[in-house]
Amino acid sequence: MKVLLSIKPEFVHEIFQGRKKYEYRKSIFAKHVTKVLVYSTKPEGLIVGEFSIKAVLQYPPKELWERTCEDSGISKQYFDEYFEGRDKGYALQIENPVLYREPVNPFEIFDSFAAPQSFRYISEKELQQPIDFAAL
Repeated sequence: MKVLLSIKPEFVHEIFQGRKKYEYRKSIFAKHVTKVLVYSTKPEGLIVGEFSIKAVLQYPPKELWERTCEDSGISKQYFDEYFEGRDKGYALQIENPVLYREPVNPFEIFDSFAAPQSFRYISEKELQQPIDFAAL
């Protein structure tokens, strides 16, 4: 299954430059997800690429940082602020990131679109027209 993740543009850049190998989340999917479509939030507002999920790590934030900090692509301060008050956190281990040659306007492919606050499951039925994202 695929999900659409909202990610800030500065972190999107780090992912596709290969410096950010973990995407951190406060909550995680209930379904088995193997692929992430990357929605770069405003001001960009486009689906710019995708990546596969190699693994999902779940640990208390301190341990999660210790295990992932070298490939986090973010500062310790940002990490600590993001997980403040949480007793567990998640990290999606990024594998095979693919930046599309042409970003995709989500309003052109979904019947109705609202940027997900965290993530949104994607089904082929949702798409106005089937798109082979890997071919973009």
